[in-house]
Amino acid sequence: MRIQTNPDTVPEPLPHALVAPARRRMGVAERERQILDGAIQFFAVHGFDGQLRDLAKSIGVTHTLLYHYFPTKQALIDRVYLEVFEGRWRAEWDALLDDPDSSVEDKFTAFYSEYVTITLSQEFVRILVFSGLTDHTITDRFFAMLRARLFPRLIRETRRFRGLVSRAKASEREMELLMGLHGGFFYISMRRWIYAQDVYSESAHEGYDEPLVRDRVRAYLVASRELFGETTGNVRKRAPRR
Repeated sequence: MRIQTNPDTVPEPLPHALVAPARRRMGVAERERQILDGAIQFFAVHGFDGQLRDLAKSIGVTHTLLYHYFPTKQALIDRVYLEVFEGRWRAEWDALLDDPDSSVEDKFTAFYSEYVTITLSQEFVRILVFSGLTDHTITDRFFAMLRARLFPRLIRETRRFRGLVSRAKASEREMELLMGLHGGFFYISMRRWIYAQDVYSESAHEGYDEPLVRDRVRAYLVASRELFGETTGNVRKRAPRR
């Protein structure tokens, strides 16, 4: 039996929920950005022992496509390092700390107020901790950058606060005192992003209050002067030999 059809009859459209949305084709740069952003979040949650197949699934791409953009896991980790760690360092900080016209306390306060807010994000802290618990690839690179770019400036300016002009290598005591300052700011973010504890700051959701940063900086500088002495002002002069 032949079934007659009416050519003028138009089929009713499918309900909106049943219509598969058209996929938008991403460009190369956009797709790479998607993978990189997904990898940052993935490593911040699962560490570096997570499988790339699980990463690809969480992003919504195939394992093959992931390897097309990042041929090895280490290549992806290297890119995450550049994005999260070196990429957040601002050239203006170098200029700020090198400014001869600003007081040491003001410079340190301005630097750390921005450093805590811009650099020490949730993904930064968690990825750094995971790296420290595994192969140290990221921690070694990051601390090498700090030793080359930041710590010598902080030691130089700390000595300047005491009235000493010197670029000599820092002593162990100087470095340990400085690590108390620098590590103290990192611990602020550890409390927030690792231990899920409150940070005693009125604007903790935005960063760390400038007065609290200044308190830490001032305590460090005063301690430095107390421990190592001051070479300006009331400096005792040796009595002439008779």
